[in-house]
Amino acid sequence: MKRWPLITSFVLFIALCISAAYWTMQLLKPPVRSVAAPPQVAQTEANLDAAAGLFGGRTNAVVASNFQLKGVVVSSNPAESVAMLAANGKPTRAVRIDAEVVPGVTVKEVNRRYVLLSDGGVIKRVELPANTKNK
Repeated sequence: MKRWPLITSFVLFIALCISAAYWTMQLLKPPVRSVAAPPQVAQTEANLDAAAGLFGGRTNAVVASNFQLKGVVVSSNPAESVAMLAANGKPTRAVRIDAEVVPGVTVKEVNRRYVLLSDGGVIKRVELPANTKNK
């Protein structure tokens, strides 16, 4: 066992190197910075009209303020549907699809709660009043 002192010396030398490396890293490391959470960003609401346009749906149309929808008669055949409209304070008229309400304004679509009008190529939506019963 002549090599025990050599093996012991080698193990102690390795331990000394490890200890020296550890303490050198402890003395030279930068100070610990506090970690802050990133600021909260307010989520904007998604525009569903834009998504509907991407996937072939209809986007919301401009609301027509000078027309009043008094009632609708919705048929299973869309061409036979009728809208009761009052335009610019005039008496109420029954108008079918693709008929003119006033010059330049035609009815494009009749639904249970609203009517779509085409005013020079601009689609306008006229809603049924909220107090009208839906049958």
